[in-house]
Amino acid sequence: MTLNFLIVVSGLISLLFFIAAVRSLRRNRIAGGVLRGGTSLVFFLLAAACVLAAANLRTYQRLTAEQAAGRLELARIGYREFNAVFVFPSGERADFMLRGDEFQIDARVLKWNGLANLLGFDTAYRLDRIGGRYSNIDDERTLPRTVYALTRPDRIDLWDLVHRYHSWVPWIDALYGSAAYLPMADGAQYDIGVSQSGLIARPHDQAARTAVDSWH
Repeated sequence: MTLNFLIVVSGLISLLFFIAAVRSLRRNRIAGGVLRGGTSLVFFLLAAACVLAAANLRTYQRLTAEQAAGRLELARIGYREFNAVFVFPSGERADFMLRGDEFQIDARVLKWNGLANLLGFDTAYRLDRIGGRYSNIDDERTLPRTVYALTRPDRIDLWDLVHRYHSWVPWIDALYGSAAYLPMADGAQYDIGVSQSGLIARPHDQAARTAVDSWH
């Protein structure tokens, strides 16, 4: 809502200065027209930047309390190979083939400071990737790895921009990645949630609970 407000206000100011610039030029007031035109351009670019930021921020989910991020369903298809189905809260499903002993899900988290929170910016997250991992470090170094994106890449990524120009965006309190991993087992299902502290993975069925109990 704050970004929408900035878009509307910046757009209106840009339009008003543009109209004033046209009137000045028609009256042969070149200096005044150029000044008003430049001001119009500045506010237009500000509105455009807010539009791009708002569009990218829509790919993140608002986080005000712990909430469900999806469910992972596993089925063994071979030795240390699993078919994984990730079910998003919307009901959309994505299939992956994971190799290894454990699955790992990563997310990106944007956390705003107190002032930004007062303006309506909540902590936001976006699922980033899912992959298989091996318990043994030597296996992790030498055996085939599998990793997949959980979101489509953006031409303009708010995360990358904030990370690159963090010192210019003081209202960002924290910018970090979060990951959760648990053992894979045939028939296991895990609930994936996210809280202010990051990702959380919990067993959903007995197969998953048995796998976690015997995990070492």
